[in-house]
Amino acid sequence: MSPRKAAALRHTEDGRSLREHLIDTAADLISAHGTAELTVRAIARAAGVADGVLYNHFADKEELLADALAEHVRRVEAGLGELPEPGSATVEANLRAQLAYGLALHKEILPAFAGLLARPVVLARFGERAGDRETWRDRLVGYLRAEKELGRLDGDVGAAAAMLVGVCHETVLSGLLPHGPAVTTSPAVEAVVRTVLEGIAAR
Repeated sequence: MSPRKAAALRHTEDGRSLREHLIDTAADLISAHGTAELTVRAIARAAGVADGVLYNHFADKEELLADALAEHVRRVEAGLGELPEPGSATVEANLRAQLAYGLALHKEILPAFAGLLARPVVLARFGERAGDRETWRDRLVGYLRAEKELGRLDGDVGAAAAMLVGVCHETVLSGLLPHGPAVTTSPAVEAVVRTVLEGIAAR
């Protein structure tokens, strides 16, 4: 599709609006190449439109990037499958599934956020779009609270959730920070879950 033709269309051949096409294209680029070098020109070229066409559908480039980042996160979450339900299987098995999900999620989305640290407006716009949207941490805390109500867990579930989320952050972020020591190997999921459930005090 030539830039001139694309500019004239409100919808693409597959029925999506041109706005949706641009968001999808930008999300594709984030998935393939990250966000650090993502530009309006690169998005326009990949979408097959002239650079100026983007501003017919977005207030500014920050709006497009924020929408694309939200779409990237949505795709990653959709591809990770369902989380275990409270009361199913065993708590240990369910926490292993929760942590594996969290690690996979963070490995896919944190690099995209790190690449936008120099663009705080984009991150702020993304936060506005997220609003009250439930995050994995929210679902993890909800799961732990439900298991506690069922009598299968005891103790501070907020602290347990912080430990599990912290493992995900350290594992991924330490490799992204320019001056921090990289974590070359992730702690074993089984070992982390066992520590959360049993603690580290001598018996």
